Amino acid sequence: MVLFVVAMNVGLNGVRMQAWERPVGVVLYPINADGEAGTQAYIDALNVEQFADIEAFLQREASRYQIRQQPLIEFSLAPMLNVQPPEFEADAGVLDRIVWSLHMRWWSWRNDNWLGAQPDVRIYLRYFSPQRNQPLTHSLGLQKGMIGLVNGYADIDYRGANHFVITHELMHTFGALDKYNLQTNEPIYPDGYADPQQKPLLPQTKAEVMSGRIKVSPGWLLMPQSLDRVIVGPKTAREIGWSPS
Repeated sequence: MVLFVVAMNVGLNGVRMQAWERPVGVVLYPINADGEAGTQAYIDALNVEQFADIEAFLQREASRYQIRQQPLIEFSLAPMLNVQPPEFEADAGVLDRIVWSLHMRWWSWRNDNWLGAQPDVRIYLRYFSPQRNQPLTHSLGLQKGMIGLVNGYADIDYRGANHFVITHELMHTFGALDKYNLQTNEPIYPDGYADPQQKPLLPQTKAEVMSGRIKVSPGWLLMPQSLDRVIVGPKTAREIGWSPS
């Protein structure tokens, strides 16, 4: 019954959000994922103003598609969560993914420490110390749950890359689909390219937000280190309600 009510509420929220007639409320929930003192110090120094570049990026790109709502997004920063979300296995099958999605939504409902107005989207920020050289697992965004799970490094040098991943997963909650090959990380032509009409096609200088990488040359892909080098392409804009289908 709880999941049914949550699903109905999420469905109505999705319809309202894609109208883009009011600000979308997004709450960020930091989590110390490795228990390191350096990770904790990074989280302790976080403030919501540090995420203003994401708001500015979305406002800039929305204006290119004649979306006039201002502000488009309103971020809030929740207190740090002291519980870990359910682990996601990258090689999980379809049924396991469905079970994980339901578990994640249940976990989110049970562990929400935000005392303000109910958000439209919840983004959980799992921070790790870069000193441990631990590769990050795949981040995720659930449109049907309006939930994002982002893995990032707790270091100012990685802030730009972290914010790109946050934006990518946030766009998933709005309804955007991936535009890269899940096995190779290669952007899919043409929708995964920032400028598919460019001649010569390579090197690209920017990334489409849902492609995840800038294709510089065959076999050479770069993750954007700043949202200044990212755009929202026409297909993604259609998927999130920024332009006609």
